[in-house]
Amino acid sequence: MSGVQARWRVRFFGQVQHVGFRYTALYFARKAYLTGWVKNLSDGSVLLEAQGGTAQLRKFLIQLKSQPHIHIEKMDITVLPLQPYERGFQVKTA
Repeated sequence: MSGVQARWRVRFFGQVQHVGFRYTALYFARKAYLTGWVKNLSDGSVLLEAQGGTAQLRKFLIQLKSQPHIHIEKMDITVLPLQPYERGFQVKTA
């Protein structure tokens, strides 16, 4: 990780469930050495928290948006406090 560290909560709207979104996010997050988690919400949106360098976070979101099977219509991003002891990135099921 390099640069300024940040933690973002991102809520994704659009065709983001039943398209492999969570496991695509897991793959790109681990590749970028981000920590955090991703989960489906009951309203059809997906909620994600990711932490790492701001450049890596931006690239991560661009990678997700560029996937042909994922159609993100809207993203709500909130900046959160860092969680310094968090390790790894996971898919939450509940």
